[in-house]
Amino acid sequence: MQIDNKQLKEFLLDSNLVERKVVEENFKEANETNKKLGDLLIEKKLVNEIEIRKMYAYILGVPFVNLEKETITSDILQIIPEPIAKKYNIIAFEKEGNNLKVAMKNPEDLQTIDFIKKKTGLKIIPCLTNEESIKTILKQYEKSLKAEFGDIISKDSDDVSAAEGQDLEKIAQDLPIVRIVDTLLKHAILQSASDIHIEPDEKEVRVRYRIDGILHDAMTLPRQVLDGLVARIKVLSNLKLDEHRLPQDGRFKIEKEGYKISFRVSLIPVFEGEKIVMRLLDESSKGLTLEKMGLTGNALEAVHKHIKRPNGMILVTGPTGSGKTTTLYTIMDILNTPEVNISTVEDPIEYRMMRINQTQVNAKIGMTFAAALRALLRQDPDIIMVGEIRDGETMQISIEAAMTGHLVLSTLHTNSAAATLPRLLDMGAEAFLIASTVNVVIGQRLVRRLCNECKAAYSLTEKDIKALSDNFDMDDILKTMKSVPELNGIVDAKINWKDLKFYRAKGCEQCSSEGYRGRLGIYEVLEVDEEIGKLITSNATSDGIEKKAREKGMRIMAEDGFIKALQGLTSIEEVMRVTKE
Repeated sequence: MQIDNKQLKEFLLDSNLVERKVVEENFKEANETNKKLGDLLIEKKLVNEIEIRKMYAYILGVPFVNLEKETITSDILQIIPEPIAKKYNIIAFEKEGNNLKVAMKNPEDLQTIDFIKKKTGLKIIPCLTNEESIKTILKQYEKSLKAEFGDIISKDSDDVSAAEGQDLEKIAQDLPIVRIVDTLLKHAILQSASDIHIEPDEKEVRVRYRIDGILHDAMTLPRQVLDGLVARIKVLSNLKLDEHRLPQDGRFKIEKEGYKISFRVSLIPVFEGEKIVMRLLDESSKGLTLEKMGLTGNALEAVHKHIKRPNGMILVTGPTGSGKTTTLYTIMDILNTPEVNISTVEDPIEYRMMRINQTQVNAKIGMTFAAALRALLRQDPDIIMVGEIRDGETMQISIEAAMTGHLVLSTLHTNSAAATLPRLLDMGAEAFLIASTVNVVIGQRLVRRLCNECKAAYSLTEKDIKALSDNFDMDDILKTMKSVPELNGIVDAKINWKDLKFYRAKGCEQCSSEGYRGRLGIYEVLEVDEEIGKLITSNATSDGIEKKAREKGMRIMAEDGFIKALQGLTSIEEVMRVTKE
């Protein structure tokens, strides 16, 4: 757009959007570095993109539209075909008679406007919009294809004949099967699913997606597509087509504009055929931080303090699917600098990371966690990540590595942070070694994040409080909440449960009527200091260790969950779902 820095500066000064001094300083910097003043202000977070875009629209004399929360009907959207919309960053969003309103990032692009005019035969009214609006609406092209995909499933499945006596490889390459599998994968990516389950029944094939930790029915396919479906996924994953009696594991990757998804595939024989579960790993997602994952306050400070130590153990604990591996990868991402050698032993390798040496466990050839870990110690590592401590031998080597100047990161399956320490004793570790090598234990669960567009506030009734008291120590939780700095202004010393506002899921178009969008962690972070160390050496129970840690300021997961529920991030129902024993 032909808006120079001087022109924008004058309008900014007139609008009082940014202080004069700040505008002058950044104007000078923009000219010196040959940058656009607007981009520089957005980069420094002095203004947000929408404010700058509105200013541009005002200068150019065109309307500004924010489409981030809008849903455009398919008939309007399809006036400009998807490839053209993607190529030129132009979206049709409203039609009145012969007039078509289009949103674009550069409404001065007369060539594109003229091209769309000739293509549609309509009068084009250009409007300025922001980057996020374009991205949001481009996704809706894919969503509007769902009906068409439904037709593919019904039409193409009729074209798939039973595979008995036919060449499986040929069936896997047949167009109907290819389109059906592509449909399943595309839908899963669109809906941000973490897993796809393909389950054969006697008369049909059921497809389910795990979205935000909960399984949802996605579609039902006729039974005759099963053999072709399995064969196609085996071909993609480079697995044996003629093996139907043994479990198989593989992986494949889909790279498209805007995303890079790795699929980890597991096949297992079941009574009606072969069941497939695919784990989706988004390799294009970057910039995940401990704060974004939900760690706050003293817990966050404790983790940052201990990951900067040169040696010792950092353990992350929780059940399967509680985000332990993601936490470890995020910590490794923070520590991943050219000055250190980071090596991992994993089963399986979830994400590929630059500059990190990742080793895959293979028990069939004797490459166990313990064997791989022993070999790694001869590779001059500074930081070692062990995917999971499953046995006494792996645990023993990990402790020895932590004692000899390495920082060791690993996971364990226990219900709480405090239960991790006695669990290590059960596996045969010496109490004094645990006390001297374990730096911090992070216990975690994942809760669904409430949709900001439709969450509804409510207050607890007497009946609610009584029901919650059966599962939680409500007095303790309220006492903790009164001492949390993040809740200043929401909670004061005299407040009681009935005075507090919580939120519940309602459901809207933005969250596909679920009431939730995305997930975040609830945590308890146990620091092993001298006093906790003495309890470990005296064989204290997990309850005794937890009691001492809470006296020293540790928040348990339920408390962290209630704090996040009070902040409107999640619901009490979610906290109960993941923390009740």
